Order: sequence, then structure tokens, then C-alpha cells
Amino acid sequence: MKKKISLLGATGSIGLQTLEVIAAHPNQFELVAFSAGRNIEKVREIAAFQMPPLVSVMEKADAETLQGEFPGVRFLYGAEGLEEVAANSGADVLLNSVIGSVGLKPTLAAIRQGITIAIANKETLVAAGDIVMAEAKRYGVSILPVDSEHSAIFQALNGEQSKSISRLILTASGGSFRDLTRDELANVTLEQALAHPNWSMGNKLTIDSATMFNKGLEVIEAHHLFNMPYDQIDCLLHKESIIHSMIEFEDTSVMAQLGSPDMRVPIQYALSYPERIPMKDPQRLKLEDIGTLHFEKMDLTRYKALALAYEAGRIGGTMPTAMNAANEMAVSQFMAGHIPFIQIDELVEQVMEQHRTIHEPDLEIIIQTDMQTRKIVHSMIK
Repeated sequence: MKKKISLLGATGSIGLQTLEVIAAHPNQFELVAFSAGRNIEKVREIAAFQMPPLVSVMEKADAETLQGEFPGVRFLYGAEGLEEVAANSGADVLLNSVIGSVGLKPTLAAIRQGITIAIANKETLVAAGDIVMAEAKRYGVSILPVDSEHSAIFQALNGEQSKSISRLILTASGGSFRDLTRDELANVTLEQALAHPNWSMGNKLTIDSATMFNKGLEVIEAHHLFNMPYDQIDCLLHKESIIHSMIEFEDTSVMAQLGSPDMRVPIQYALSYPERIPMKDPQRLKLEDIGTLHFEKMDLTRYKALALAYEAGRIGGTMPTAMNAANEMAVSQFMAGHIPFIQIDELVEQVMEQHRTIHEPDLEIIIQTDMQTRKIVHSMIK
């Protein structure tokens, strides 16, 4: 039987690649619902090609316009529409690829309906990982990683006992500015920041990769996904992005997952799990052509954002929520041209210094912390 897929963030980079995977395997997957923001032309293209029963967009006016154009599709909008797509579409798997903490509530709604979660939205686990994982355990729901690093660890763990793990090693490309010193970051441009050397990602993810907040978010995500203490999660600079991550076991054996930097691979694995299916138009890994792989120790002084993420994760409670919200706001302000690149992690550091952590927060406190932090950052920039 086909797996029924609902997709949050269909018009983003991960969402579009997910649609490629679904279209390439019509006998395995069926798109039953998707959400998007304001890219209405792309929504039209997807709706015309896939014709899913349910679609949600951001604005009411757009939903009403599209409803007139596609009478066979039910169009919703806003936060309620997002949760409807996530939890009430009859899906077997929800792939959450929205950007930011907006993905939290829909993910929880889907978990409570017993729907398997394929998670590409880092911020959901960063902001409220304890709550999400506890709910997944309560409802017996699997959380399948889509990020290439966490997918690599997930694959390497197959058939292994988690108690035998010595450490997780997340690899990092270093992003757009990996060859620059911190002093040289003062005058970099948005265009330069968005020129990632290896991966095709959305703008926010690409900026996070350049600051290294992306890797910091992944460290916190790995802590929750694999129940691993922060002292047993390391990061390693690996410019080629061929080894996606590694596990070191207590007998010193190291298991790695390798592949070309193609996000369709972890997306497809999350959708097809526990089976593997052929990849259409694969970018096969040819190590003989690559020749040499390079690795460097991560410099936490150079990459302040990564150090801040480790600190937030170790403190726990609402601190990761505040860090994540501050970063989202700072990145949006950089992309709008209101602050320089170097100020992104400086703003986050200021927020963390001021934040009064609440431990064991409930969902309402998480949401309040997120909102209050965004207001604080906005006031700092003004």
C-alpha cells in the first residue's frame, strides 16, 4: 500500500525536494496534504500536479482565491490550517520542513493522532525537545530524522545498541565563510552568505550554516533524538560533506554514513523507512574522483554560535527556546539589511545573558518565551 504523506513547508528547499521524491515513486507515496506560505504561484503548480485533497496557505485571501481555482481541493489558512494539514489529513507520515518554531504545534498535533513524524524542522526539537519526545513516547510515535547528519546517525545505529555508543560526531561543512577569520566577517554581504559551497538549502538554513548556528541546533536536536548527553556529542569540520556523521562505539570502532551531498537521500529514507528504495537520477558517490577527505577540529572561538548552542543545551529549560527565537529574529534582520552578519551571534549572546531560565517548562511557557524573546531582539535592534 502507498504511504500517505502530508508535507509542511512544500515550497521551501526541503519541501520541493520531498515533492521530487514523491513524484519519482508514485507507487510508494501519495501526497494527501501540504502547507505553504505566500508563494502562491508555486502552490498552484503543486496543486495542479499532485491534486491533494487538503492544502493550507498563510493568508485567508489566498486560500479563497485558490479555492475558486481548484474546487476539488479544500483550502485552509493560518495556524489552524497548518495543524489541520499536519494532523487531520489521514496521513501515515508528516514531513515537517517549515522554518522556525511555527512547526512545533502542528508536530505535537500530529503526534497525538499517532502519525509518524519525519522531522526536518530543527527548531521544533530545539525549542521544545523534552515535550516533543515525551509526547512521542506517550503515543508510541516514531520521530524519523531528515537532516543529513541525524539521518546518518540513525542509519549507522541500525542493528546496534545505543548503550554501546561512546560519542556522536556531527560533521560540518563550515558554510559560506569557513575560510574567513572572525575579524574578516565584519563586512560580508547577504549574497556571499547565501553562497553555500556544498548544499542547496533555503535562505535561513544557509545563513545558519554560515554562522554555525545550524550545527548548534543539530547538536541540541541530536541530544533529544538519540538521548545523548552533550559531553558525548562532538562536531568536526569536514569541508567535502561526504561523511555526513559518525558514531564511535565503546570498543573504539567508528561507523560512518557516506554519500554525495544530496538532500533527497535522507528525505527518501525517512519516507520509505524501514525499507530502502532506488533513487531516481542518483548522484552516486565516487571516492576515486574525490581523492582526499579533509577534517579539522572545530574552533569554538571562531564559531561562537556553536559554543552558544552547546551552552544553551546544557542549561536546558527555556534557554534553548530563547536562543532559537533570538537567532531567528537576528537572521531575519540580517536578511533585511538591518544588521551586519557578525551581529547575529552577538545579539543571541546578549539575549542568553539576560534570559532567566525556567526549568521543566510546559508548552505555554515555551510559546511565551519564544514570543517575548522576539520582542526583546526587536527592541535591541531599534
